[in-house]
Amino acid sequence: MTATRRLRLVESEGAQAAPPSGPAIRIAIATQDMKGLNAHFGSAKKFAVYDVSVDGWSFVETVAFDLVSDEGGKHQNDGDDKITPKVEALKGCHLLFCLAIGGPSAAKVVSARIHPIKIPQAQPIDTVLERTRDMLAGSPPPWLRKILAESGAGAPKPSFVDDDE
Repeated sequence: MTATRRLRLVESEGAQAAPPSGPAIRIAIATQDMKGLNAHFGSAKKFAVYDVSVDGWSFVETVAFDLVSDEGGKHQNDGDDKITPKVEALKGCHLLFCLAIGGPSAAKVVSARIHPIKIPQAQPIDTVLERTRDMLAGSPPPWLRKILAESGAGAPKPSFVDDDE
């Protein structure tokens, strides 16, 4: 059985977070050290979860796992399912950034309505967050516009029904 831990920041009673302006999405970043995107999906000990909008980003939580697979796909306890608990823990995220993800894992992530994005080399978390913010601030690519529309954070898909009656 895989143990999952969550670490969230707790705001003081009087503090209120500023509502994001414009489209906002929740992203998860596969990390070993909470400093950079530096892990494969299956071997990630932690996922840093952020809400990203045009104005910036805010930390939501860290999701940590006790048992992970190595980067070759071997599990510490091969009989245990390491993927399903990770996918369940990331539900609600729109994007998942990782160094690599296997086919079966990617299929489970996509079926949970999370879009996996492979980044070929490690980079600081701030770099990933800034690139995501820039995509939202500019003209998002079609795949991101679709995610924004489905999440209710962006403009709805145009209807092909003729409005003239």
